[in-house]
Amino acid sequence: MALAHWGCCPWLILLCAYAWSHPKPVNLGRKDVRNCSTNPPHLPVTVVNTTARLTALRQQIQAWNLSAYIIPDTDAHMNEYIGRHDERRAWMTGFTGTAGIAVVTMRKAGVWTDSRYWTQAERQMDCNWELHKEVSSNSITTWLAAEIPTGGRVGVDPFLFSVATWMVYDLALQKVNRELVSITTNLVDLVWGSERPPVPSEPIYALQEEFIGSTWQEKVSDIRSQMQKHSIAPTAVLLSALDETAWLFNLRSRDIPFNPFFYSYTLLTNSSIRLFANKSRFSPETLQYLNSNCTESMCVQIEDYSQVRDSVQAYTVGNVKVWIGTKYTTHGLYEVIPKEKVQTDDYSPVMMAKAMKNSKEQTLLKSSHVRDAVAVIRYLVWLEKNVPKGTVDEFSGAQLLDKFRGEEDFSSGPSFQTISASGLNAALAHYSPTQELHRKLSSDEMYLVDSGGQYWDGTTDITRTIHWGTPSTFQKEAYTRVLMGNMDLFRLVFPAGTSGRMVEAFARKALWSIGLNYGHGTGHGIGNFLCVHEWPVGFQSDNIPMAKGMFTSIEPGYYQDGEFGIRLEDVALVVEAKTKYPGSYLTFEVVSFVPYDRNLIDVSLLSPDQLQYLNHYHQTILEKVGPELQRRQLLEELAWLQRHTEPLSARASSTASLASVWVASTLAVLCWNS
Repeated sequence: MALAHWGCCPWLILLCAYAWSHPKPVNLGRKDVRNCSTNPPHLPVTVVNTTARLTALRQQIQAWNLSAYIIPDTDAHMNEYIGRHDERRAWMTGFTGTAGIAVVTMRKAGVWTDSRYWTQAERQMDCNWELHKEVSSNSITTWLAAEIPTGGRVGVDPFLFSVATWMVYDLALQKVNRELVSITTNLVDLVWGSERPPVPSEPIYALQEEFIGSTWQEKVSDIRSQMQKHSIAPTAVLLSALDETAWLFNLRSRDIPFNPFFYSYTLLTNSSIRLFANKSRFSPETLQYLNSNCTESMCVQIEDYSQVRDSVQAYTVGNVKVWIGTKYTTHGLYEVIPKEKVQTDDYSPVMMAKAMKNSKEQTLLKSSHVRDAVAVIRYLVWLEKNVPKGTVDEFSGAQLLDKFRGEEDFSSGPSFQTISASGLNAALAHYSPTQELHRKLSSDEMYLVDSGGQYWDGTTDITRTIHWGTPSTFQKEAYTRVLMGNMDLFRLVFPAGTSGRMVEAFARKALWSIGLNYGHGTGHGIGNFLCVHEWPVGFQSDNIPMAKGMFTSIEPGYYQDGEFGIRLEDVALVVEAKTKYPGSYLTFEVVSFVPYDRNLIDVSLLSPDQLQYLNHYHQTILEKVGPELQRRQLLEELAWLQRHTEPLSARASSTASLASVWVASTLAVLCWNS
């Protein structure tokens, strides 16, 4: 899964649940499925009546002396996925898509979302809402300038705008003589009232020592060392992203869908550690683990989550300097820190430290990918047997894959909603089947499955595209060129410190050469039992340069609207490259271990180097995963893996003989290892 580049809209980068991974299809010449001109309006049965909610919200808008109110689709930590407790825009509008923003005035209400969600929005929103088929701060502020009077006040919860987003909207509204107003009491919450889902209350627990790369004390010491070495010597680091606190203290919970986080902030100073969370969720053992019964520099003081703003404001009264990362810190915290007392970077030192995995973390993440490969291979074997029977659909398939992953050691659920897409559905940018809406899998169509798992030792994400019948010449060429791009980037050697943006064109070159392309990013960082989309690693313009120890996905694709979609995604570790002459160079080591679909590969398009790489990769898969399948007596899966990792040859006549030698030697190795 990879992030599409969203230019100057950082809030959208963080709230689009699948913008990390999927292209946006072109939707031209569509008509709104709603007919609001009739009396009564003709609406799909799936729409939500929002009249009462809007009336109540407008009463609040008037009471706070506002002209308009903005309802972002994010939470106070800029999470990619948000909990039900924070789904304010979805509750207010009825539209449950994961990307978009709502704005309400005293006369009108609008939702801005991109083409992935237009049809969904029309089927869920009643005629109280205008659908704006674009997403940009400029579009929204232009609309506001036309709808509210000069001098009008536009309210927003400052905890739902990042520092950068606030600045964008504030400047745009100032230019048209309107005012952006910070309202710390969320007006939607006032209207939502007792119907609002409760805050999660599951235990917050510490990871076992075998699943961590460093103790929390070592991590705290490292961050404090960075503070001391910094040119301005900040006295504190404020952490707002949930994975920052989870990583720093090796703590996990289940507050956010697909992510093992808990609502929290951290204020780390030279002499104290303050963790803002719900203390009742910590067991006595976890409090002891955090040394919470003392007040020394290595003791974690638990303070109430709701007190973070007041505590930060009180701390900044003194002679201090607070270091923040603006990508994840909200205006709600930033606005209480005097500007002369804040040090801003795009990312906090914790976010930067987390991006580079140490040797133990690398080993853990690699191990999770071997087990994950077993689950995916079990699924592909099952599909190969059952799809021809006509009994498999996209939804049942996704459920089975999640089940297989859940049976692996250290499993903690999927890392995102499984994308299981057959035929034309695979060409859709944001598609996941439901129990009510899905297609049958067919041997006559291509099938794309993009899925991942959360394990105590790592997070996984892999995409494979398959065809069980006879693919067309164009499908084979498109697939092979996507594969070529994948391999070309994996094989690349580049100087240390090179940005991902500078090298991602290698993943597109084979497609570009024949006039094809894909509309999404080429990859994203990935965590150790943390985010499946882990910033700031990746191939976007605002990602940090590549460095040894980073993990990133590499996932080129191609999408033929209305027909099929192709994506091949693997996770890579950035490692030192061996070069002929001395120098600091890097390359990628693949850690995903599932073979590509031989049925879709046109070997004649591959260069000798590409073919050699492909055969070596398949051999590596057999060596890594084969013994695990044999150990677990998954003999059918082992035989399947042996067939699907046989060496490909540019000369078809020699393939059989080479394959027989390959399989015989591999079986000998496996038997010897057992």
